[in-house]
Amino acid sequence: QLQLVESGGGLVQPGGSLRLSCAASGFTLDYYAIGWFRQAPGKEREGVSCITSRGGVTTYADSVKGRFTISRDNAKNTVYLQMSSLKPEDTAVYYCAARSKNYYACSGYVRYEYDYWGQGTQVTVSS
Repeated sequence: QLQLVESGGGLVQPGGSLRLSCAASGFTLDYYAIGWFRQAPGKEREGVSCITSRGGVTTYADSVKGRFTISRDNAKNTVYLQMSSLKPEDTAVYYCAARSKNYYACSGYVRYEYDYWGQGTQVTVSS
């Protein structure tokens, strides 16, 4: 079964940190770009960060730039999202997704271009 599984979400105070993981099973991530998306209640799902298949290119939404870091370990078939200086507005369900099309590029967050999606992990930033 081909799937992505996110983990690492939870409740954290403003200013705190979390590290999300996205592990693939049933397929290798070597030829996939990975995107992290999030969806807050009542809002559209938005792209947060992207990393190309070898990790050579990373991109971030303006709202998280300087606070979030995306990385990957292809040997572990896992992608990470390190989140620091968290704000209440970061509260959302976070999803990872794998894209085989143009896996060497990160040029936007077009949801229909992604082949596989995880089930999401809740991140709540609150005091």
